[in-house]
Amino acid sequence: MHDVRLPESAMLPNVVGLKGPLSCLNEARYGILWGVLGSMRNCLEIAVEHSKTREQFGRPIGGFQLTQAKLADMLVRYGQSQLLALQIGRLKQRGELTPEHISIGKLANVNAAVEVARTARGILGANGITDQYPIMRHMANLESVLTYEGTTEVHTLVIGQALTGIGAFR
Repeated sequence: MHDVRLPESAMLPNVVGLKGPLSCLNEARYGILWGVLGSMRNCLEIAVEHSKTREQFGRPIGGFQLTQAKLADMLVRYGQSQLLALQIGRLKQRGELTPEHISIGKLANVNAAVEVARTARGILGANGITDQYPIMRHMANLESVLTYEGTTEVHTLVIGQALTGIGAFR
């Protein structure tokens, strides 16, 4: 059996220690904070359309105040998440992006996306758990995104350390 060795040119130049792997994680996390916007948008669009066509008590459920409040909240969460992703992207372009910014973005946008998907599932009622709509697929994907590329707890501790200057990882 022979050892497999990578040529020096395959390594990241001028990178020592965990900086290389962590920079790759940050790029993936940055992608996630944008990626969840697609799930949010799709869940919102489906919930809005369903609320216009699903009738209950003789009228579309979109005409009820509670449904409209849920839809409005979903739109606000989506808009906030877009703005956060845009601001983090601007920081990245200027070379001012920190790991803490990425943790804030991933934590906030994934949590918002989970809530939007959960609310959409509720608006669709029993239809929300069928494969007729992609809501449950989005929910399952978002639940996994909560965990990979850093759990909620890890990102919370990164933000906490940035605020206090005290690391709680050890």
